[in-house]
Amino acid sequence: MPLSEHEQRMLEQMERALYAEDPKFATALEGSGLRTYTRRRVYQAVAGFLVGIALLMAGMVAKQVWLSVMGFLVMLGCAVLAVTGWRKAPKPGEQPAAGAPHARRQGRQKRSMMDRIEQRWQRRRDEQGH
Repeated sequence: MPLSEHEQRMLEQMERALYAEDPKFATALEGSGLRTYTRRRVYQAVAGFLVGIALLMAGMVAKQVWLSVMGFLVMLGCAVLAVTGWRKAPKPGEQPAAGAPHARRQGRQKRSMMDRIEQRWQRRRDEQGH
């Protein structure tokens, strides 16, 4: 949900105030967005996947089944992390709400769904005369 013009102006004003008060902290926050976090997580998962392949191959060469199984499990876990990290990453050009990670936006959607359910429940109670 995009921000209204008033909210956008307030956000810009807060950003300017933050830069004025503590520019070092503000620049540190710039690089720690959701996109940076998910990209780093995907890279770590890919590296772990490669380690899993190495363990799998080492287990096959050494004829140690348990090592191959461990390598496969590492590969599987890292593949899951990479896929979930990739899905959570914002699309290029998409800006998540400032300071509000994906979970907050999802929380708003859940709240609105709960509001709709509560409204329906209230309507049903009113129709029944309770």
